[in-house]
Order: sequence, then structure tokens, then C-alpha cells
Amino acid sequence: MTRLFIARIRSAQGERPLVTVRAAAEGEARLFLEAHYPDDTVEAVVEPEEWVSDADTGTAPGDIREQAGVWWPASAEPRL
Repeated sequence: MTRLFIARIRSAQGERPLVTVRAAAEGEARLFLEAHYPDDTVEAVVEPEEWVSDADTGTAPGDIREQAGVWWPASAEPRL
């Protein structure tokens, strides 16, 4: 079963819109993202806590979607 993760991706041109990915675990989500964006930096991958979307976020493992016009939510900052 997959879970939804949101990711913060930075390219050479700047930050990408919010990216969603379906995976079984955070480590797997990061692997999918690194393979999909080999020239970019995956800055963070977290499960969305308060972030809600009515956009298509996929259902299968490895489904990656850029959410155009949506940017990284401050509430998703990883907690240390």
C-alpha cells in the first residue's frame, strides 16, 4: 500500500512547485524522486500533515506529480 509524500525539489533554475509522490516509505519516495529528477536536489520529503489537495496525486508506487502553482508549505518543514 502506498502513502502520499510531498517533496521540496530545487533545480538549477530554482525551486520547483510542490511535488507529490506515492511510496511505501519515505526512503522509497526519495529514491523515486532522485531517479525522476537526477540533476536536481531533493531538499525534503515528508508526509503531508495539514496540506490538502484536490489535484491528482496518483495511486501507484512511484507516481510523481508536480502540483503547478502550489509551493512548499511552511507547516511541512521537517522537525528536528
